[in-house]
Amino acid sequence: MTQFVLPDLFGRLPAFKLPTPVKALGVALCLAATMGGATAALAQDGGRPQRLPTTTLGAGMFNIKVEVAQTPQQHAIGLMWRKTMPANEGMLFVFPQAAQQCFWMKNTLLPLSIAFVGDDGRIVNLDEMLPQTEAPHCSTQPVRFVLEMNKGWFTKHGFKPGDKLTGQPFGSAR
Repeated sequence: MTQFVLPDLFGRLPAFKLPTPVKALGVALCLAATMGGATAALAQDGGRPQRLPTTTLGAGMFNIKVEVAQTPQQHAIGLMWRKTMPANEGMLFVFPQAAQQCFWMKNTLLPLSIAFVGDDGRIVNLDEMLPQTEAPHCSTQPVRFVLEMNKGWFTKHGFKPGDKLTGQPFGSAR
């Protein structure tokens, strides 16, 4: 059985357990909905970068300014069409429940590093992503948070799986 938590953006609700077949069906439906939503979002965005509300996260001694993508449409567009991104800025993707999260780089012009992050702010796994590719980059465990930064950011600053990010989404002040 896999445990899921269904919190709001920064709150917490009680956990419940789902049998593995239900989880698999949920992941398949989520992926199908996301891909359909991505097509609709791309048709609406017109090739323009989106700008979203921001929050600040802590990463060791660094403060990171992140745009927060919360809706399926915001998730689908992500950092597409951006030509530059400041050094300590990125995008935090927030999902309604923990699941295996997979990302690709279609229409994304910048090379990016991606961190899959647990509810407590711990980095589950990291990956490097090349621009304008459709290769999947997935979490190794169910997560609700995904952080994208400029390529090499985590390596340059010495971050690895198990290290912790802080800030409001993770239940800690920053």
